[in-house]
Amino acid sequence: MLTAIFACNQAKKSAVPIIGFLDAFEDATIGQARTGFTQALKDRGFSEEEGNIKIEYKNAQGSIPTLTQAVNYFVSEKVDLMATSTTLATVAAIQKTKTIPIFQMVSPTPQRMKVADASGNGPANLFGTMEELNYIDTSFALIPQLLKPKAGKLTVGMIYNQSEPQSADALERIKSLAAGLKVNVVALPLNSSADAQLVTQALLSKNIDAFFANPDNTVFAAFETILKSCNGKNVPVFTSEAGLVQRGAVAAFGADIYQWGYQSGLQAAQYLKTHKTDGIKLEMVKVRKRVYNAAAAKKYNVTIPAGFEAVK
Repeated sequence: MLTAIFACNQAKKSAVPIIGFLDAFEDATIGQARTGFTQALKDRGFSEEEGNIKIEYKNAQGSIPTLTQAVNYFVSEKVDLMATSTTLATVAAIQKTKTIPIFQMVSPTPQRMKVADASGNGPANLFGTMEELNYIDTSFALIPQLLKPKAGKLTVGMIYNQSEPQSADALERIKSLAAGLKVNVVALPLNSSADAQLVTQALLSKNIDAFFANPDNTVFAAFETILKSCNGKNVPVFTSEAGLVQRGAVAAFGADIYQWGYQSGLQAAQYLKTHKTDGIKLEMVKVRKRVYNAAAAKKYNVTIPAGFEAVK
């Protein structure tokens, strides 16, 4: 009888799809992707309140061993699907499973993550929403339009993480773009958010006119430290990430992180309804915004072009 009861309970448990949601680190801006993802599920009829899904949430807090442990747990639990936020989480999941559907967000193309095959195709179990680097051009090109150099050539400072493919790729792309815009780029490596203050101060000592916060998980995690240091030296911060404008950057043209998660959530909901991946594929993020921070623009006497929306 006990065996029968146990079997019955297991059957009930397995009837509710389990989603393993993995965040690589704690960050207010990145956290909006998870909110958007779960809202998309809810809008399509799936929520823990309704009792028709269960979401197992793990946050690696920036630790690679913890990230690996979390993915291993999801694989051992045989979750129905994984949702991964930021590149590190997505790559960790790809390395551990070829069968569980992965719905990525806040992550670049498979090529940028170095997980594409010889034909340029991503893993067969990888879905969700991706971003390319073209939008960075528009964001960076704003700087010479809005600022005049203190002396000579306009100089923009950057921090990048050598271990993150999209960060290194973004830097090379920006250097190439900057040459055409007659802008000088000074970049310093940062391997940990704990070193952000020291590295930012070293960058500020090089008389930069502006700081550009590129798409880098370490920059996201240390943004308040970077911003405080830059504001202390009257150096405006620009970015390609709309969420960082809410946190104090002057302006950006970039993806709305909430909508990024929402778009991936719609795909996950489709899979939950059909239990098939037919017709589901990696999509380019659809919602990008031109936004500015009114307080930051006023502080640096920057006139924002038409078409930009003030963040709340």
